[in-house]
Amino acid sequence: MTRAAYSYRNDPAVPAFADDQPLIVFDGECVFCSGWVKFALKHDRERRYRFLAAQTPLGAALYRHYGLNERDYETNILIENGRAFFKSDGSIRMVAGLGFPYSLVRLFRLLPRRAADALYEFIARNRLKIAGRQSCMVPTAEQRSRFIT
Repeated sequence: MTRAAYSYRNDPAVPAFADDQPLIVFDGECVFCSGWVKFALKHDRERRYRFLAAQTPLGAALYRHYGLNERDYETNILIENGRAFFKSDGSIRMVAGLGFPYSLVRLFRLLPRRAADALYEFIARNRLKIAGRQSCMVPTAEQRSRFIT
């Protein structure tokens, strides 16, 4: 699914938001997704990323804009420089963006995209069965500035 950079700016259904830093849209009820966000908050020394729960009006609007099922939230979205990245590509970019040693995850790009996405999709489809649900993640006062609401 390819769209022009910043295509969401031309979509009246997507509220305007700060897109000057990479944004991770995640399922706030998924233990895996929220765990990833907690990990990123801890290891993002340069404070590059902002975060947005998919359950927010903006998160849901972005899912609809990109033609994703907003009821399942089966993929995180990385929006970087106005472009959206999904599934294995988005995940690899997110982790690599944390810097060394996490940037070594780029080696997974050597896997065929179909295989990497199939593994991602399997985990995404079964994530709630494996890890369950949690109430939406509530950031600490210190972390709040990194979240878009």
